[in-house]
Amino acid sequence: MTTIVVAMGEKNEIGFENQLLWHLPKDLKHFKDLTSGHPVIMGRKTYESIGKPLPNRTNIVVSRKNDWFEEGVLIVGSIKEAVKFAKKIDEEIFIIGGGKIYEQTMDIADRLEITRVKADLHADTYFPKIDEKTWKKTNEVFHEKDEKNQYDFCFQTYDKVID
Repeated sequence: MTTIVVAMGEKNEIGFENQLLWHLPKDLKHFKDLTSGHPVIMGRKTYESIGKPLPNRTNIVVSRKNDWFEEGVLIVGSIKEAVKFAKKIDEEIFIIGGGKIYEQTMDIADRLEITRVKADLHADTYFPKIDEKTWKKTNEVFHEKDEKNQYDFCFQTYDKVID
């Protein structure tokens, strides 16, 4: 199973200047619970925004830069190559961003794990439109903002509709 994991605002905004738009500890825990023990695929800019390999996961970074190297990370030149390596490690793989990587993987994903943040924020990076003919929402859990989580948000699961 190939799952895309993303946190986005009400207009599908996901980032600004290579940073997330919010700090939601519950979402970070949800992300860790979903992805721990599995390969994660991300673009170079997303990796650089995180700053280090995510623990307890095989970190696969897609980069067109031939001279880029990072210890503890598998660097590949294409999504196809990243998925091939990830599937050798585990049948369950996670795509974690950023915007260009999401665009290139919507067709191959089986599931979307979305944190939908109840916010409308300035952004320069967006998640692709979710086609309701292709994706069916199968779960939704609401979380109210609190002293640690600055916005209301929902965890949503979408599964690909099989014709």
